[in-house]
Amino acid sequence: MADPKGFMTTPRQDWPRRPVEERVRDWDEVYVPGALLPIISKQADRCMDCGIPFCHDACPLGNLIPEWNDLVSREDWRAAADRLHATNNFPEFTGRLCPAPCETGCVLAINQPAVTIKNVEVAVADRAWESGFAPPRPPERLSGRTVAVIGSGPTGLAAAQQLTRAGHTVAVYEKDDRLGGLMRYGIPGFKMEKHHLERRIEQMRAEGTIFRTSTAVGRDVGAAELRARYDAVVIATGATAWRELDVPGRELAGIHQAMEYLPLANRVCEGDLEVSPMSAAGKHVVIVGGGDTGADCLGTAVRDEAASVTQVDIYAQPGAERDEDSDPWPTYPKVYRLSAAHEEAGVLRTAPAADADARLFAASTLRFTGDADGHVRSLHLVEVDAQRRPVPGTGRTLPADHVLLALGFSGPDRADGLVDQLGLGLEPRGTLTRDAGFATNVPGVFAAGDAARGQSLIVWAIAEGRAVAAAVDRHLTGSSRLPAPIGPYDRPMVV
Repeated sequence: MADPKGFMTTPRQDWPRRPVEERVRDWDEVYVPGALLPIISKQADRCMDCGIPFCHDACPLGNLIPEWNDLVSREDWRAAADRLHATNNFPEFTGRLCPAPCETGCVLAINQPAVTIKNVEVAVADRAWESGFAPPRPPERLSGRTVAVIGSGPTGLAAAQQLTRAGHTVAVYEKDDRLGGLMRYGIPGFKMEKHHLERRIEQMRAEGTIFRTSTAVGRDVGAAELRARYDAVVIATGATAWRELDVPGRELAGIHQAMEYLPLANRVCEGDLEVSPMSAAGKHVVIVGGGDTGADCLGTAVRDEAASVTQVDIYAQPGAERDEDSDPWPTYPKVYRLSAAHEEAGVLRTAPAADADARLFAASTLRFTGDADGHVRSLHLVEVDAQRRPVPGTGRTLPADHVLLALGFSGPDRADGLVDQLGLGLEPRGTLTRDAGFATNVPGVFAAGDAARGQSLIVWAIAEGRAVAAAVDRHLTGSSRLPAPIGPYDRPMVV
């Protein structure tokens, strides 16, 4: 550790966000450009270089956090980038999108604000690109083996990059017209600008990975035909089968799934559309679901200039501090967090009954009602107790002419026919069945990421992509030098 007293003398300082009134007028990332590097070396000094680094264990990728913290504190950016990329293919993604379970596992977090691990990570990643520390790494020789990866989200991209670097010929099949999966069309630009994604894809092209967009396996190309064409297949399609809300009035117009709304907003930013056909401009928006996807909808609705916005969460508002009985350190605690999108809700006149950050906690949707034209106009809800039972006499109505359902996902979408054509096994909750080595019931077909694990975090997606690559490499060659950070059942699922 460069400064043995850094954690005592230096307070935590996060990457500052741009003023709310400024950032809601654009789709750029919410952080102040150029403000991170001047503070990050001192923040890395706060790392205690613990004898047992719980941050390392809390990270599904096993990131070597104390090592690159020490290197950043000494401003050895090249060595820090090498240590970071040793365990993470895409640190500029996780540094922006991961909720940082590593920080809740930081030993300093027992009684002080944790080290800004996530900020250090993104600073190293961005500096690596600026300084040329992340060149393409094509294989020295080809193995003669071929692999198809279905899906170009973080799991598919990580698996493809690892397998390409191992010498296999890899083709990634993506059903959308652009690569990136949910990072492309689900994550708004104010959380991660798409040039970060484009840069990695170009690196992968230079390494030899082949990409085929606008190709839905099972529809545009037969799944059995694809399996016969390649020596191995990796299914990394994600969990895109969204959960429904089965209440009276669901059939009314103006009620949409979050993943119908968000992709259209992203397409406006990509230049495909001038205006989204689901724009929330001038409308009273209610978001059902209290997770990150709901917050993404909130930030998007604010930029659409909605008349009001309310996010309905069935869970009670968590406390500001960790509950040591239910969430003891170093587990990831359920605490009240104020995202950038929730900060931005104040620029609108939020619907009555919503808090200042536009969230309404401990509330359950009862039904929707609409007008004579069949368009939704109101959402009726009731407060619930800790067991999510309705509390008598607490019913209320919110104005709602634009409703977004952000209730999560149950497993891979079966509409394209991939699952049925291959005869893949399914778990009761809808995810793909696999063994501890990521192999499905179909020989040569492997499954990783949300499609098999269930809806989870981007850091888990990348970890599973790296691990399934090692499993496929071993299947093809009998052994593997690729790192295998996890097995699918090594740790409890984090969502």
